[in-house]
Amino acid sequence: MTAPVPAPDATTDTIAAIATALGEAGVSVIRISGPQAFDIADRVFACKGEPPSQRSAGTFVFGHVVEGQTTIDQALCLIMRAPHSYTGENVVELQGHGGHQCAKRILRCCLEAGARLAQPGEFTQRSFLNGRMDLVQAEAVLDLIHARSARAAAAAMDQLDGQLSVQLHQLYDRLIATAADIEATLDFPEDELPETVMPALIERLQESRAQCEALLDTWDEGHLLRDGAVVVISGKPNVGKSTLLNGLLGRDRAIVSDTPGTTRDTIEEDLVIDGIPIRLIDTAGLRITDCEIEQIGIARTRNQMARADLHIHLIDASDPSDTEEVDRLLTNQSTKLLVIANKVDLIEASEKPPAEFSISATQDTDIKRVKRYISKKLSAQIDLHSRPHATISERHRDLLHKADSEIREVLSMLSTSSEDLVPLASSRMRDVLDYLGQVTGRTYHDELLNNIFSRFCIGK
Repeated sequence: MTAPVPAPDATTDTIAAIATALGEAGVSVIRISGPQAFDIADRVFACKGEPPSQRSAGTFVFGHVVEGQTTIDQALCLIMRAPHSYTGENVVELQGHGGHQCAKRILRCCLEAGARLAQPGEFTQRSFLNGRMDLVQAEAVLDLIHARSARAAAAAMDQLDGQLSVQLHQLYDRLIATAADIEATLDFPEDELPETVMPALIERLQESRAQCEALLDTWDEGHLLRDGAVVVISGKPNVGKSTLLNGLLGRDRAIVSDTPGTTRDTIEEDLVIDGIPIRLIDTAGLRITDCEIEQIGIARTRNQMARADLHIHLIDASDPSDTEEVDRLLTNQSTKLLVIANKVDLIEASEKPPAEFSISATQDTDIKRVKRYISKKLSAQIDLHSRPHATISERHRDLLHKADSEIREVLSMLSTSSEDLVPLASSRMRDVLDYLGQVTGRTYHDELLNNIFSRFCIGK
């Protein structure tokens, strides 16, 4: 197995980048990391007393960023020494005033003093290469930055603290021991292998499969927290879809009109309900039409309905004929379907439309009921009452599925009692370990690292 080692330029290049978003703000941070970090700080930062390179780790000092004899900005200089820094290298952070120009001018000074502009995610990549975190923790950094709810942020923090990594490393260690024992059986002469060996190996592999499947079961929750739940509102024209969208958002986002077919395309907005990030999509009304533009909108509606994590189909409580589409939907996607009857204020209290419940989308109390039902439907995939915890991502899921598939093949080979298949089973176990190693970074290649860290911003 390939252990993480520094990239060729990780010990020679010193990198720098703006670590805060550009714009009007109180503070901007310029991060410098690498073997020349302190030398560069000495060149660009002037202060009373000892220069930055002579100061102890964990200290900070007030001074000025300078370019020759010109003062660029007042700043604080923070000193972090290897290996006890974010990247595992010598790190200096210069904290100047916020704004578009201040940070850029400080960065330019650092680059002219010998630093190279960092690539996207290069600070975190160096942290991985220097053993400060594994790939699962590195991805948690990005999840934390992109978190769209407090629950998603808490789950990312759990992953950054290593809770998911512990489980994955335990699974890897269990399987590498099993792989070694399978390979050891090849050294036994024919018919001399103890009868208890193969059953014990099979039992251990079955336990590993169970652990793998338990990790795979966390994907649904991880998907909702990372990507957000896609909630689609559909129905015939004029049933109140746009009114419901506006009510859920708490503002007038979509045009509401008595004219049928007002919404020709999808309207998408984000909100959070009970800690679940939601992508709410209002769609074109479903009906037969000769209008080419409206037909395109209706086709997009059908596509959105098919990919929804939750599909809210709205019907008109006052229109008894509005049931045909409901019957078709209940047949095809009942587990992700929530049928709501709108305009309940237009019917008698004794009437029962074919829906889970009835509302008037103009009433705040009914909007709150819809939010509760959305939360209830989505909580089938996420326990809202449990403590947020680390969950696997789509990348982890893909690799775990491949590893699980290989373990099944190995189990099948070992269960046949054919000694001819043991060498093949041993080879397949190497594939299992390769897939699992790529999850945490115990095995990796340049393309894998590029795919992960290129999604980061410059400066992280």
